[in-house]
Amino acid sequence: SNPCRAGRLGAARETWRPFRLRASALSSPPMSWEDEIEEKRRREELAEQMGGADRVARQKASGKLNVRERVAALADPGSFHEIGKIAGKASYGKDNELESFRASPFVVGRALINGKPAMLQADDFTVRGGAGDAAIWQKLVFAEQMANEYRMPLIRLIDGTGGGGSVKMLEKDPRTYIPQTPGWEWVVANMGAVPVVSLALGPCAGLGAGRVAASHYSVMVQGLSQIFVAGPPVAKAIGEDVDKESLGGAEINGKNGVVDDLATSEAEAFARARRFLSYLPASVHETAARVQIADPPDRRDDTLIKAVPRDRRVPYKMRRIVEACVDAGSFFEIGQQWGRGIITGLARIDGYSVAVIAGDPMFLAGAWTSDVCRKVIKHVDLAQTFHLPVVHFVDCPGFAVGVKHERAGVVKLGVQAMAAVYQARVPWCSIVVRQAFGLAGSAMMNPTRAKVRYCWPSGDWGSLPLEGGIEAAYKSEIEAHPEPEKRLKEIRAWAEALRSPFRTAEAFYAEEIIDPRDTRPLLCEWANLAQGALETGPSSFGMRP
Repeated sequence: SNPCRAGRLGAARETWRPFRLRASALSSPPMSWEDEIEEKRRREELAEQMGGADRVARQKASGKLNVRERVAALADPGSFHEIGKIAGKASYGKDNELESFRASPFVVGRALINGKPAMLQADDFTVRGGAGDAAIWQKLVFAEQMANEYRMPLIRLIDGTGGGGSVKMLEKDPRTYIPQTPGWEWVVANMGAVPVVSLALGPCAGLGAGRVAASHYSVMVQGLSQIFVAGPPVAKAIGEDVDKESLGGAEINGKNGVVDDLATSEAEAFARARRFLSYLPASVHETAARVQIADPPDRRDDTLIKAVPRDRRVPYKMRRIVEACVDAGSFFEIGQQWGRGIITGLARIDGYSVAVIAGDPMFLAGAWTSDVCRKVIKHVDLAQTFHLPVVHFVDCPGFAVGVKHERAGVVKLGVQAMAAVYQARVPWCSIVVRQAFGLAGSAMMNPTRAKVRYCWPSGDWGSLPLEGGIEAAYKSEIEAHPEPEKRLKEIRAWAEALRSPFRTAEAFYAEEIIDPRDTRPLLCEWANLAQGALETGPSSFGMRP
């Protein structure tokens, strides 16, 4: 059907006549180009109709904003400069009169986000479900390339296949083709060059799903968006009869790491995108801007002296410790739904942006599972790519143990996480809050670089926890003793004295044991020192999606 015929183009025709070359122009050329500019304005008005009144109404009825409302809600007011607005599908009748026009399914352009330039890509689901048509995929490539070459962040608002085709295209081009993904080289290049944010705002399949995943930060809206390789009809063909939510809803993609965060509304997703970008530089050729804060750098939080229970078996809330040490209200957690043994996010310390990693003893005692390792890799690589100093609040009993974790490949992913830590060249400060055991515990930092490390008196470390190891190591001696229980208690008391962090500090294996209340002042001093060690430009290794 022709989307600009009856009802869509008709309303515009009451006040518009198609541009034609006037006969008088052949003998007496006009003195200006006003007619052509008027034609441009009229075509822009048609583009603003998107897929037509009916389809826009269906979009609204499904609880979604239309593409132009989304751009207006995300960008700083009045700052959006659209590029390629009148690109689309047109047909002409006799005398080259425009008979119909359908806007392209992509809106692209420049805008200000938090007062700074950024490139925007936005899918229009009202036009063929956001699928590519003709050569309009070039608009997406244009936005990727311009973000890269002009060194500014890129935000993708994804709703649909986002550049893919459809079976309907075979009606006009009756042949199949060997697939390729035009512009993917820019997608890959941007991962190591500029901040890329993807917001899933509807069903995202094929290339649309790929564009969500190929980003530094991604968000999906609960109940509104789904992400999958192919939708339910294709899944049904292989024997899986599921709906969109069961196939790729937030319950799945929030927990498997395909997206970083979940939002309850489009407005929340936009706010998260803006906040994420506020911590990062515009590109790898800059460092993140410092912001003015009202939180004194010498603030000492008295709650920290009691934050860690004396009983090592009792967990505690690491997020409270993080929030007490960074600038008040500045902690922005990323990926809370997945890799739950580690807490990752961005924060400010004395106004400077930092990347935060923190073990979470509330989940498997903070053990590094395979998904924790994936999360560590991504966050460390993000910090390295955009020159963010890292603060690591350490509480790690080691890699997760058991058949489930071995089947998940924890060993392989574990050494990859260790490699990410060792490859990073950004300044790094570790706060050893409690446990640090085994290989995973050793990945608190790269020990071959300057060790800026502060240990709390609650610190407990070693090649493996002593609990359980004593009985195995001294089994024969304990069994041979006339009072086995008494001997076991004696050995435990001896071992407990040896695990004192002060014994470690005597040998300078622990550089400093600090009062937990001094953590923030020391971090603020370090954040200022770290600025002198930052180096801009591309990282020596690229960040992968």
